[in-house]
Amino acid sequence: MKFSTSLRSGSVRWAGPAVILLTLLYYVVGETAPPSSYYHYAPSIVAEPLKTLYALAYATAAALSCWESGRLRAARVWALAPARSRYRIAANALAPVIALSWAVVLIPPAVSLARAATPPTLDSLRLPLAAMVLCVAHAVLGFAVGCVLPRVIATPILAVADWITVAFTRSVLPYWPRHVSGQYGSIGYGEVPDLVTAVVPVLLAGGIALGLVVLWLPVGLRALRVMVAAAIAVGGVLGAYRTAADWPATPPLTGGNVAMVCKGTAPRMCLPELNADRLPQVQRDTAKALRELRASGATSAAPRLITDSYADGRRQKPSTDAQWRMVLMGPVQNGSAVYQIVVRSLHFRCENVDAVAAHSAWLWAAMETGQEDAYQKRRAQEGRDPLSVALERRVRLDVVRVRLQPRAEQTKWIKRTLASCPARSS
Repeated sequence: MKFSTSLRSGSVRWAGPAVILLTLLYYVVGETAPPSSYYHYAPSIVAEPLKTLYALAYATAAALSCWESGRLRAARVWALAPARSRYRIAANALAPVIALSWAVVLIPPAVSLARAATPPTLDSLRLPLAAMVLCVAHAVLGFAVGCVLPRVIATPILAVADWITVAFTRSVLPYWPRHVSGQYGSIGYGEVPDLVTAVVPVLLAGGIALGLVVLWLPVGLRALRVMVAAAIAVGGVLGAYRTAADWPATPPLTGGNVAMVCKGTAPRMCLPELNADRLPQVQRDTAKALRELRASGATSAAPRLITDSYADGRRQKPSTDAQWRMVLMGPVQNGSAVYQIVVRSLHFRCENVDAVAAHSAWLWAAMETGQEDAYQKRRAQEGRDPLSVALERRVRLDVVRVRLQPRAEQTKWIKRTLASCPARSS
């Protein structure tokens, strides 16, 4: 039977439109942020819409495969003389089903990449490819169920059970069920899932599916086939469990998988290639601001290198006195990067500080370095309730009074302020 014939006569003909409609509905409802917010990072753009669609893809593959298997059994295909391999017959029946489940996996990422005007990368294909393999495994499982149970009863039960089993692993403890279920999560900027993260669900579902394929072999002793199939299935399940049992909520992944561009000296700055056009100006302004703060006695900080650590994702690397790692992606985009570095350079000595002293130091440093607008935007983000308005009014009066004093007096003032208490937020 040709693919076109299977498509016209199979369950995909009537189930396909409903599944595609559900896919688009999940895509629209599940979009919590526009693709443009992921800074053209293809792995994030691909992974985000798939979070709500893995369960639908697997349930589609399992349920419709069960229906197709039951259809072949009802037609007594397996009782006919074997003119063709039973595996070929099964593959012809499952091809449209697998293609439909693959469409569930591929359409949403393709739409998001197109909307973000971002080309796919090899790293961005890791999770979709793993999900496509899992669709095949779930199709095999559904086909096996349809070989022994009535399709009218088994198909809806299998669809619901498969969907619930996968989807609800996101909200259960311990964490290993979600890691072995094929319900992959979000990918941050610069992050890429380790190969083992993608392979573990394939090991579990694929091991069971391969065991069923071996069990269906038409040759050899049945007892031997059962033993081999059981060994493969149990080995896959135990291997997946033991690999993922100790993983935290976040599975193994790597960070820093974006191209970086560096510029300047004292300090040298490195930003993701996405912000390469802004780097020269940010580096010059940063170097100037740090020189002015050192000259005023507000800081002795002189980092050799400042790196945007946003691309590190959830695996942040520590900073040192000579090499600062700071999340600068957003600040560079909105023009507050230099202000954030200015705040980072001010070292408070105590653990408790009142808001007036902290805000006064920040405002004074911002005015010294030409970052007053950035300071005001930061305060506006924190809210403009009556208490904060009164606080800022007092802070501004104090700082204006200080700035009218000679340079030596300003230096004494900022040193006293920094020695009094550290800031808890910027």
